[in-house]
Order: sequence, then C-alpha cells, then structure tokens
Amino acid sequence: MSTWSEPQSDSRFAVVDGLRVHYKRAGGGPPVVLLHGSASSLHHFEHVAALLSATYDVIRPDLPGWGLTGPRADRDYRIPAYAATVARFLDVLGVHRCAVVGNSLGGNIAWNLALDQPERVSRLVLVNATGYPEKSVPAGLRLARNPLLRPLLRRAMPRRAIERNLRSAVGPHADVVDEEMVERSYQLMSRPGNRSAFVDFVNTDQPDRSAEIPRVAVPTLVLRSASIDGQHFARDIRSAQELVHPDGGHLLPEEDPQWVADAISEFLGGRP
Repeated sequence: MSTWSEPQSDSRFAVVDGLRVHYKRAGGGPPVVLLHGSASSLHHFEHVAALLSATYDVIRPDLPGWGLTGPRADRDYRIPAYAATVARFLDVLGVHRCAVVGNSLGGNIAWNLALDQPERVSRLVLVNATGYPEKSVPAGLRLARNPLLRPLLRRAMPRRAIERNLRSAVGPHADVVDEEMVERSYQLMSRPGNRSAFVDFVNTDQPDRSAEIPRVAVPTLVLRSASIDGQHFARDIRSAQELVHPDGGHLLPEEDPQWVADAISEFLGGRP
C-alpha cells in the first residue's frame, strides 16, 4: 500500500506567501493547470494528467487545506483567496498565461480567476464546477457544519465516513472507489491540520459571485455529468460549449479520465 501522506518521487514544492504548495508537473507544450475539488488532492487528476502530458505542460497543485500542501496559517478559505493564491503560485513557477481546468471547488476557483485576472487564463474548462447557490449540501458537509460535531471532526475523520462520501460522489456505474482511493483519501485527510482545514473550509461564508458569471469572457468548455444539476455555466457564459457525460457522477476526472482528457484536448487544440 502506498504512503500517500509523504512526498513521492515526482513531488515538487513552491513557497507561495509562506505556504509550501505541493505540486506535480509533467510533459511539455502549452501549460495547463488542473485544480481538484474539496477534500481531494492532485491525485484526482492523475490519469487525466498522464493523458494530457503527451501534448501539454501539465501542472497539478494540492490546493491549500488539502493534500501535502496542508492548512493555511490565516485559515482563509474563501474562493477569491484561493484564486489569488493560484495566481501567485503560477507567478512563482513563471507561468503567466495558461489554460485552467477545475473540478467542483477547483472549477469555482478557476472561473473566479478568469473573472479577476482574465489576462492569465487563455481557456477555461469547468468540470462539474460549483459557484451557484447550492440546492442541496452533501452529507459530509452537513456534518462538518454541525457545531456539536465540529470539534470531533477536527480530531478524527472515520475511514468509513470518507468511503461513504466517496461512493456518494460517483455515478451509479462507477467502480473507481476501491481500497486504494479510500486509503489515499484517509491518509491525506489524516495529515496534521487537514481535518481542521476541512472543517474551516466547510464553515467559511463564501461570497456569492454567481451574478458575475456572465462576465467571464475567456473561451469556456463546460463538462457536466447528466446527474449534476443546479449549475448554469453553459447558459450564463457567452459562447460556452457544453458536453454532458451520461453516466458520471461528481468525480468525473477519476470516473472517466479518457472522456475528460479527450474533451480537453479537442477544446484546447494545441493552443497556448
């Protein structure tokens, strides 16, 4: 069994505003940044990155609060703060303009970056992204918002609860939630500070910027699972393209990485 809670042979680190950001980078060509979702890590895009790295310079950070990057000292988990950190991370790497792909929370960060610093984002890909007011809240998030449970979750996150949340996030035909995925998620959530960061993130009052989404001006591809609703990027972003996966759940890059990678490659078409 792999030790996911320690750096791997291809791990890299960049110091951004005092935070040691863990990332991986592979391939060559136009840069593409892949941003994972909440309670996840750069491993979420492992297979997509392998497929894209034949053509692109693929960069995957562990976002603050997750993976080997760990918690922010200021405990600021607002989406605009994430977007600003991603921009400064790219500055440290010397990447001034790139395509940005985000799943779930990562998609929310991606379109906020495209709003705040459009000159940095050449193309935008939103994979089951968030950003509109939520119609429903996943069970794991509801528990972390319970004031009685918050102190307990900062000290321990049951492995069974993590497995249950993973299974609820995939489509009915997905078989990707195996022992390795559960163990990886459990190990990374159990790293010092990550459980508290999760609780802090879930209890952060996020600004509602959904009314600004029509101002996104960069070329945009929306990848959505048919079972995911309540998000209207294809409607609100002018000239956005949308592709719908018939069977996927929320974790589409892990459930069908070939479909996601093919859609991204066709959309980017080798453009910088």
